[in-house]
Amino acid sequence: MEEQHQRRNFLLLHFIVFIWGWSPIFGRLISIEALQLVWFRILLTIIFVGGYLFYIKQNLKISRKVFLQLFTIGGIIAFHWFCFYHAIKISNVSVTLAAFSTGTLFTAIFEPLFYKRKILPYEIFFGLIIIGAIVMILEVETKYALGIFYGILAAVTSSFFTVWNGLMVRKTESPTITFYELCGGFLCLSVYLFFNGDFSNTFFIVPQIDIYWLLLFSSIGTAFPFIASVNLLKKINPYTVTLTVNLETVYGIIWAYFLFQEHKQVTVYFYIGTAIILATIFANAALKKYLRK
Repeated sequence: MEEQHQRRNFLLLHFIVFIWGWSPIFGRLISIEALQLVWFRILLTIIFVGGYLFYIKQNLKISRKVFLQLFTIGGIIAFHWFCFYHAIKISNVSVTLAAFSTGTLFTAIFEPLFYKRKILPYEIFFGLIIIGAIVMILEVETKYALGIFYGILAAVTSSFFTVWNGLMVRKTESPTITFYELCGGFLCLSVYLFFNGDFSNTFFIVPQIDIYWLLLFSSIGTAFPFIASVNLLKKINPYTVTLTVNLETVYGIIWAYFLFQEHKQVTVYFYIGTAIILATIFANAALKKYLRK
């Protein structure tokens, strides 16, 4: 019975990752700038999540310490989303996802620190191979260097808050975590935009087609997978979640290939480097499974 439940958990995780595979596509389809996109995405997601919490009568009472931690994580998530979508805007979907797949390396570093276990040498070895592949891509795709930088920064922040949420889910329920993190992210981003002078009249003018994409993105593409993925951290460790999330790279590159013809924008060396990164990630997963047995 336990094995059957675990199988369902992994199926749900893969379904969530499949949805996330469309996340960079939405980032490309929505024409507004990255900061504007993230602000509206978080605002709409808060409305959807808040409505869901009201419907299920979720208890939102938490301690001040947990509240501050969740708001801090929310700020990191907002910054992560900005890095991710800014990378797409200044490069393309494929390049951003290749850089984002380095998240496994950073999780291999963060998870032992948070969970107080030893860093496994083979995880670092695999991580170095991933770095080598990124360097190879950088040497060829020099025009996308800034996009790769922001893609890697998105991977660092994603790994950090995923591992941290793995601890937070032990203290409170996932819908509550999601709500307060989104509120924290929205507040941090709003404060930054206010003091940076970005809240102009044009900021709130969004093309009608972008509004439709944002509504779809915030509900099905954000609210549902966010709550479900945080809840799964009770049953699946953060490293495995991050490892599986790398399938987002596969899905995203496939969609970008057919929808935006991005294979015409990069060289064959980009795909070789990406293949090395993904092969390393799944070799790591296979080795972990073998060692457990």
